[in-house]
Amino acid sequence: MMARRERLLGPNNPTFYDDPVHFVRGEGVWLFDADGRRYLDAYNNVPHVGHCHPAVVEAISRQAGQLNTHSRYLHDGVLDYAERLLGTFHRSLSTVLFTCTGSEANDVALRMARSITGKQGIIVTDFTYHGNTTAVMELATLLPREDGFSSHIRTIPAPDSYHLEPGEVDERDMAARVLAHLDAAIASLEDAGHGVAGILICPIFANEGFPNLPPGFVDRIAKAVRRAGGVVIADEVQPGFGRTGGAMWGHQYVGMLPDIITMGKPMGNGHPIGGVVTTQDIMHAFRSKNLYFNTFGSNPVSCAAGMAVLDVIENEGLLQNAADVGAYAKEKLTQLSKKFGFLGDVRGAGLFFGVEFIAPGETRKADKKLAKRAVNLMRENGVIMGLIGRKENLFKIRPPMPFSRSNADHLDEVMRHVFSRL
Repeated sequence: MMARRERLLGPNNPTFYDDPVHFVRGEGVWLFDADGRRYLDAYNNVPHVGHCHPAVVEAISRQAGQLNTHSRYLHDGVLDYAERLLGTFHRSLSTVLFTCTGSEANDVALRMARSITGKQGIIVTDFTYHGNTTAVMELATLLPREDGFSSHIRTIPAPDSYHLEPGEVDERDMAARVLAHLDAAIASLEDAGHGVAGILICPIFANEGFPNLPPGFVDRIAKAVRRAGGVVIADEVQPGFGRTGGAMWGHQYVGMLPDIITMGKPMGNGHPIGGVVTTQDIMHAFRSKNLYFNTFGSNPVSCAAGMAVLDVIENEGLLQNAADVGAYAKEKLTQLSKKFGFLGDVRGAGLFFGVEFIAPGETRKADKKLAKRAVNLMRENGVIMGLIGRKENLFKIRPPMPFSRSNADHLDEVMRHVFSRL
């Protein structure tokens, strides 16, 4: 299969794990490979409410059997979904534009920022990723680059509450450092004549390693950008739809109100739908300057999937489940970190948490090789998860939202076995 994949799909087409896994079926929080072996999915936010959730499958099937066409016809289902989705945000965020992917959503968000401000400069962290379009890939600092960055882009240090810089002693120093770099980035863009159109961040800095953040830190970033005339874009692809357990959206969890919000993968439980939510003023500025349409964005089937996801989140109490089970699983992981000397900081919120792998006998020195070995052993023992963070040494545990306490117990059992082997 790997040889066929490279021949048909081209080289350098990434897979997870040293020994790639071939899944053929999913159900709830479980995945099944071609040999019938069952794996606990502790990684995927694409099937946000569970693999093949019956309510989502039924909604997609029902609407596909009735009508599916492009977005330039009228359809009540699209408007009903828009109203329901917007009802989860602050009243100022009252309009939505639908796309097919999170990459498209972030691309449109950049255009919106430039339309409302008349400026070009964009700020991101120095270890981030927001999608695959040409404009958005220019911002990707997580991936290796050969062409450098465009002159209108500036980066600030990703907040890091664990691997502090020399001389830093706590989160307050970390915040001061990031904010000082933000001031410098703003000044640089203004001096270059680009001005500040906006900043694009994940509210919980997920790809950066979901660091612990001091209260009000993200809001201070937002205020500094707004003082410079820019807007704040929150990428909610990972923290959104209740993932943190503390709120429906990541920006609500960290206490910050963005100007533009982007969504993707979890929105339709894997069915291709994304979105951009913003204010009336920003949407009108964008629409008046751009003739934007998207053939499949807001098609009736995708919107039916999106509505079903919101129904399941509400009907099954998945926000509360994320808070309850996430805290339970995180405490188990904390107990493991006290037993095994190569485990460092445990952090996260709701059903998005993990632990740092550190060199035995060292203080906070990342051990990327040990982390990679651990994640491959987890896969060999029937648990799917990933690695994240600048040093690629942080377990990324982000299961579907129906993840239960019994699933957390199973995860703990496998981790104990794997860590003992390490």
